[in-house]
Amino acid sequence: MLPLKNGILAFVILTITGLGNAQEQDTWPDFRGLSKDGIVRSNPGLPLKWSEEQNIAWKTAIAGRAWSSPVIAEGKLWLSNATKDGKEMSAICLNSKSGKILHEIQLFTNTVVEPLGNSINGYGSPSPVIENGRVYIHFGSYGTAAIDTANGNVLWKRSDLPCRHFRGPGSSPVLFGNLLILTMDGIDVQYLVALDSASGKTVWKTNRSTKWTDIEPGGKIRGNGDLRKAYTTPTFTKVGTETIMISPGAKACFAYNPTNGKELWHITYAGYSNASRTVIAGENAIINTGYGKPHLVSLKLDPRARGDITKSHIVWDIFKRVPKRSSPIISGKYLYMTTDEGILSCIDLSSGKAIWSDRLRGHFSASPILANGRIYFFSEMGDCYVIKPGTSFQLLASNKLDDGFMASPAVTGKAIYARSKSHVYRIETQ
Repeated sequence: MLPLKNGILAFVILTITGLGNAQEQDTWPDFRGLSKDGIVRSNPGLPLKWSEEQNIAWKTAIAGRAWSSPVIAEGKLWLSNATKDGKEMSAICLNSKSGKILHEIQLFTNTVVEPLGNSINGYGSPSPVIENGRVYIHFGSYGTAAIDTANGNVLWKRSDLPCRHFRGPGSSPVLFGNLLILTMDGIDVQYLVALDSASGKTVWKTNRSTKWTDIEPGGKIRGNGDLRKAYTTPTFTKVGTETIMISPGAKACFAYNPTNGKELWHITYAGYSNASRTVIAGENAIINTGYGKPHLVSLKLDPRARGDITKSHIVWDIFKRVPKRSSPIISGKYLYMTTDEGILSCIDLSSGKAIWSDRLRGHFSASPILANGRIYFFSEMGDCYVIKPGTSFQLLASNKLDDGFMASPAVTGKAIYARSKSHVYRIETQ
């Protein structure tokens, strides 16, 4: 990415529109790709069908328990990894052509680790983000590191940013010019912090201004604070002449100026533990409110918006068959999403009305990708369902691999890179 000081305009254009086809085919810098929404805008010719015996270019075993999605640049694939108990946290680099492990880099050793309390998350869920020459590996409050992609050398580390994630970290880091922005939504503190990507030094820090409703007389927090945490990753979009950063948290979603962290506007809701990433549909932002009763909200983007815009800018708000974890994907005038339990829906973006719903077998946490006029949904049971977008349900293929998928897939060239609970696959027509 271009440094902020050398080209704000160029950065904004590349971020909002996506890079050219040639670069899109060999780079997947973020857990949802170049355009941050899972859409592959080139036509890479991805395979439609595969199995353990068909269209697998390579398969590499990865020890540990971590759900981070792969990022790819310069012929290298990078993953965050952690042991099941969270005591050891590392980065793994593979040759994207051969699947050979090039680096296993120990980053953080923890003597005290907070229990997860559930079977969904792990200690290595935040996905890396990569740019030319550097990859950034993040484990929430346990630590963040920058690595030289040429040789695997650690350039800097931070482990002094507090946050009780309570059930493990989940928010992935993002890049904006020369800033690495981290989201820290725990049961104790909730804030965003921007680090200088070259040095790791703090540039700005902004606390969430959420008005909490779980405070008892005397100031004690009711319950265990579970309703204050979130796992979201910010989304950037241009509104008028400004680029804003949209960042959902528990109970509220905020827009910030990413250069200085200044809050611009917010909306409020009842949800918490959000994980789904916001997507942009024209002049609207599509926001998932998270656990509780998950809602999907379409919000009108307005360059003049300031303060609380809950009552003035929400276009539609739906709550039927809305996922808690998986991010939605947009194709044309429609949005597609699958609940954790596998109910797949097609939604009209202008009205929020359901066009159709159908059921996919299994459970879903991974976010889908769209390429070649097909949408790929990877399940926690190892299945991948490929559908054709449209006004009726059309299943093109159902593919099965040995283990399940919590991580979202990546795409470069004509290949899909999919991280299961035990392996990384390069899926490509052979």
